[in-house]
Amino acid sequence: MVYRILIVDDEKDVVSLLKDYFELNQYETITAYSGQEALQKISMKPDLILLDVSMPDLDGMTVCKKIRDYVACPILFLTAKIEDSDKIRGFAAGGDDYILKPFSIDELGARVAAHIRREYRDHIEANVRFFGNLVIDYSAKKVSSENAAIPFVKKEYEIIELLSMNTGQIFDKERIYEKIWGYDAQGDASVVAEHIRRIRLKLKDYGEEYHLETVWGMGYKWTK
Repeated sequence: MVYRILIVDDEKDVVSLLKDYFELNQYETITAYSGQEALQKISMKPDLILLDVSMPDLDGMTVCKKIRDYVACPILFLTAKIEDSDKIRGFAAGGDDYILKPFSIDELGARVAAHIRREYRDHIEANVRFFGNLVIDYSAKKVSSENAAIPFVKKEYEIIELLSMNTGQIFDKERIYEKIWGYDAQGDASVVAEHIRRIRLKLKDYGEEYHLETVWGMGYKWTK
């Protein structure tokens, strides 16, 4: 089995070094150069994350807190300095280990392998995407913002799932109706507009309504 590692660091030389090393050792690698980019790459289901602590846009601690309730894989912090207080904060955020820069690449490889072996003794697969503060867990069929669950009914969730899994793609009412209700359903596409209205109202309560965009004369699309 080929394991997948997400490497997150704003230093391109570090990312390049780690990418080359792990690919030579038969891992698949995903790279991200910022915390925000890392959130977008989580949907690619890494088996382990190497996460730099100090990044300018969104630091590693914050990224870890955002994803930890939805991602089961090990998270290893990369850091140039470490004090006991930093370790406490990191473990509290959900990190599994610390790698101190500059590091021995072979030692790092051994620790990554050990964490992956340990993880796959009790592996839990998740299918999660992050849209800013909004999190969609497709495995659990739940939508949440800042860890607060948003109470969507079945058809509302299915519309969100359809649009969000095809981010940026426009769906007209008729196509949404066919996809969610089915070709043989009794009713018509006008019911879609009412469901969209209710979804947007619920999202608005959490400041997340901008994800569901109306494209006038064409339909609806999901935006990041």
